[in-house]
Amino acid sequence: MFERLKAFFHRPAPAPRPLPEMDAAHALGALLVKVAVADRAYLFEEIEQIDRILAEAFDLKPLAAARMRAECERLAFETPGIEEMAERIRDGVDYAHRRAAAEALWKVARADGIGDDVEAALVTLIEERLGLDRADSEAAQAAATIP
Repeated sequence: MFERLKAFFHRPAPAPRPLPEMDAAHALGALLVKVAVADRAYLFEEIEQIDRILAEAFDLKPLAAARMRAECERLAFETPGIEEMAERIRDGVDYAHRRAAAEALWKVARADGIGDDVEAALVTLIEERLGLDRADSEAAQAAATIP
């Protein structure tokens, strides 16, 4: 019995799974996660908002949206910076969808009900990387009111 217990604790770690493909959809999800954790708190309200955004944007059922968010979390936590993600969105979707992405980012930043300068600064930086003009950035921020 001791040998089985010893073997249990000394098993080799499973091989790490490869990261999901960094398409525009997963890049958006990863950026949503990065905004949510920018203040070093990843709260339920933010997770719920991300799931809602992914479900609506990609016509997913709740469980599929949660799975996609989990993949996006891996991308967000294992991919440094925002440049590659913003580039995938900028190059992969039209301007109207990039503006909608900015609105989604603001919704996540506000989901916890706490105005945070770090999250706001990150969203503003992402908007710049997405190539949004100032008027559309301000409109996205104004439209991101959480009921």
